[in-house]
Amino acid sequence: MSFARVYSAQVNLLSGAIVTIEVDLSKGLHAFNIVGLPDKGVAESKDRVSSAIKNSGFKSPKAKNQKIVISLSPADLKKEGPYFDLAIALSYMLACRDVKFDGDKKIFLGELGLDGTLRSIKGALPLVQEAKKMGFEEVYLPVENAVEGALVEGIKIFGAKNLEEVVEHIGEWNMSSKKLASGEDFSKNKKSNKIPVQPKTEINYERIIKGADFSDVRGQEGAKRGLEIAAAGGHNIAMYGPPGTGKTMLARAFSAILPELSVEEVLELTGIHSVVGANKGELVCFPPFRSPHHTSSYVSIIGGGTFPKPGEVTLAHKGVLFLDEFPEFDKKVIESLRQPLEDNIVSIARAKGSAIFPSNFILVAAMNPCPCGNAGSKQKACICKPSDLDRYKRKLSGPIVDRIDLWVSVANVDYKKLGDEGNGEKSAKIKERVISAREIQKNRFKKFGRDINTNSEMNVKDLGNMVKLADDVRTLLDRSAESLGLSARAYHRVIKIARTIADLEGSVEVNQNHILEAIQYRPKVNS
Repeated sequence: MSFARVYSAQVNLLSGAIVTIEVDLSKGLHAFNIVGLPDKGVAESKDRVSSAIKNSGFKSPKAKNQKIVISLSPADLKKEGPYFDLAIALSYMLACRDVKFDGDKKIFLGELGLDGTLRSIKGALPLVQEAKKMGFEEVYLPVENAVEGALVEGIKIFGAKNLEEVVEHIGEWNMSSKKLASGEDFSKNKKSNKIPVQPKTEINYERIIKGADFSDVRGQEGAKRGLEIAAAGGHNIAMYGPPGTGKTMLARAFSAILPELSVEEVLELTGIHSVVGANKGELVCFPPFRSPHHTSSYVSIIGGGTFPKPGEVTLAHKGVLFLDEFPEFDKKVIESLRQPLEDNIVSIARAKGSAIFPSNFILVAAMNPCPCGNAGSKQKACICKPSDLDRYKRKLSGPIVDRIDLWVSVANVDYKKLGDEGNGEKSAKIKERVISAREIQKNRFKKFGRDINTNSEMNVKDLGNMVKLADDVRTLLDRSAESLGLSARAYHRVIKIARTIADLEGSVEVNQNHILEAIQYRPKVNS
């Protein structure tokens, strides 16, 4: 046999793509060619594979006078990354009759070290999902990725440590193809070191909260209330105030009051984070908290690249995107948040491909009132020039301000309060109210046949169907909107916030108090 075929896969955007590995051997001077649009990393796999085969006790391809052609198909798909090393090695060994096995229903994934060790890969979960979808029955991958892969039901997962272990598990080999260092021959039918099937991975929701609790933050009751509303309804929120008043501490405590993820969300988020290697082989069981520095580039925040990859707005999906020093981010980055904040997706188009990534996150922005941070402070004088203040304010355009639902002030706290013990309401108690409000919303959406989770996701039609305002409440809202000069978008966001406030109280109707509180969270300038 001089021809063999096995199967592997690679990440394609946020999903997987099956790749067929075909090998043809012919007599002649030694050559090892890989075709099928491989990138540099894939092309270099021939050297890794040759050394891995040799150091696993088999005869190296370089020791045989053969012309080896490895074809990766489909040929028009760019092959990237070290996903194919194991499959290439096995396909070669199958073609030259060093091993014998049936690979029709098997997928092989993993990077090979020079000693034959299997190294972990990115995107194991979406690759296993694609394998199951395409009818494969078994997936062999590095042992570090086995737990992640075993999230998918209905397909067998084998976590292997090295090439030798895989060979000894799946097939037979000729007695002359492999010898122990002592010279003992392996029997043709002998199988040792069998790899056990990875048991189904169970999601562990036990969480050890590290970091701040709301009770640790002295004062700032208004900001805490705003964050509770934001968590309950999935609303975007901005906190503004002088440096050192607790904005960052509040933002970090915020993620702890969000409800746990559903099983479907755990699968989705683990897949997303696995693709970029952000989960380090662990499951994403809780809402992610992403906090990029204000010097981060446009591509790192939004996503992109020659071949589009997800950015921070996608890694924060179903969680929190915290942008500290919000106006200090590049203006291009800030303006690019318009689409994800409005549509919960980000669309990226490049010359070599386009992609739509999910980005349904809660934006928590923190900012100082001016570049020096002392504008409006009673303790310190502002030293900013008028031109500096104008430039600082212009960083946030009207459309961006419109898309942030709640604006809360985080002012200086009296020194006496700073010395008090942390006896405020704990995050766990606030979380109970948030979960209760989310449950009310879920039941409401189910009643109207809408596949959404929070009030912030309601569109104009939903507001008309689900939020009926009494005449006096509507009159109050209209007058307030006219007085504040609210845009149509801001007008509808006030209604959404009021609905969330009512849900937190367990109120069926939205009344005037809910509208008045919602209006207080609009910025103190015309939006």
